[in-house]
Amino acid sequence: MKKRPTQADVARLANVSQAMVSYVLNDSSSISIPDETRQRILDAISELGYQPNRTARSLRTSKTYTIAAIIPDITNPFYPAFERGIQDVADQCDYDVITYNTDGLAEKERKYIQSVREGRVDGVVAVLFHTSAPGLFPLLDHNIPVVRLEATRKPAGERPLDNIYLDNVAAAREAVSYLIGKGHQRIGMLAGPEGPTHYRIVGYVSALESHAIAVDKQLIQVGEFNEQGGYEAMRVLLALADRPTAVFAANDLMAMGAYIAIKEAGLRIPHDVAVVGFDNIPTAKLVSPPLTTIDQDQREVGHRAAEMLFERLEGRAPAVGRSEERPHRLIIRESAEPSS
Repeated sequence: MKKRPTQADVARLANVSQAMVSYVLNDSSSISIPDETRQRILDAISELGYQPNRTARSLRTSKTYTIAAIIPDITNPFYPAFERGIQDVADQCDYDVITYNTDGLAEKERKYIQSVREGRVDGVVAVLFHTSAPGLFPLLDHNIPVVRLEATRKPAGERPLDNIYLDNVAAAREAVSYLIGKGHQRIGMLAGPEGPTHYRIVGYVSALESHAIAVDKQLIQVGEFNEQGGYEAMRVLLALADRPTAVFAANDLMAMGAYIAIKEAGLRIPHDVAVVGFDNIPTAKLVSPPLTTIDQDQREVGHRAAEMLFERLEGRAPAVGRSEERPHRLIIRESAEPSS
C-alpha cells in the first residue's frame, strides 16, 4: 500500500520546518509567515495529497472535532432536512456530525446524553421530548454547549443553554383559522403522543374559541406521529355520527395517513373532508391533492441551530443562554379548499 504522506513529507518538499507546516495547517496567527512560504507549503500539500490526521489534531487541541445531533425519528422526513442544515455548517467548520436517534423515548434520551457527557463530541443540537433544561446542565458543566429545538419560547436563563423555536401555538392557530375562514365549523385534530403536539392542540383550541366554536373532545384523536397513527386516528373521526368536515393534523405524516382513511371511506379531499398538515415535508406537494400545511424550513432551522452552536464553541456567544424564534408560514394548496 502507498504510504500516507505526513507533515514531515510536506516540510521536506516545501523546504521548511515541520513546525512551519503545522502553523499553516492550523492557520495560526502567532507568527508571521511570508506569503511565498505559505504558498510553497500549500503547493506541497496539494502535490502530495496530504490529509491532516484528525486523531493527532484532537490530542493536540483536546477537541473531538465532532458534534452530535440528537433527534426523535430519522425516518420522519422533517429530520433529514433539519440534519442537512446542521451538516452544512459543520462542513464549513471542518467538523463531523454523529446522529443519535431516540425514537422519542425518555430512556434513549438519557442514554445518549450520557454518551455525549463522556466526551465523545464537542457540542450538541438536540430535539428532546422528555429531557428538560436541568437534565442538560451536566453537559454545560463539562463545557459541552447545547442548542435545543423547542416547540415554544423558553426563558433564556443564566446558564449558556441556547434555544431555537417555532411558535407552535401561533402556527396551529393560523392553520385552523384558515379552515374556519373557509366555512368549516366541525374540525377534527390528529394529535401526536408527545413533543410539540401539546402546543399544537393549544393552538387548535385557541382558534376554535376565538371564533366562538365549542371544543368537542371527541374531535381530538391521538395517534403516533406517523402515517399509521394518522390513519387510525382519522378512522375514529370518520366513524363519529357527526364526522368532521375538516381535519388539522399535527404533522404531515399523520395527514397522509388521514388521506388513506378518507379515501378508503369513499370520501373526497377536500370536497368531503378538508385536510391541513404541519411541517411541509417534500412529499406534501406530491400527494393528491397537494397538502396545505405549515412550513418552517427545516433545513434553515438546522442551519441556524448549528450556527448558534459554533458561535458558542468559538466563544462568540453571550455568557447567558439565548432563545431565538424562527418564522413559519401557511402553504395553501388544494387539500383545504371549501367544501362544495
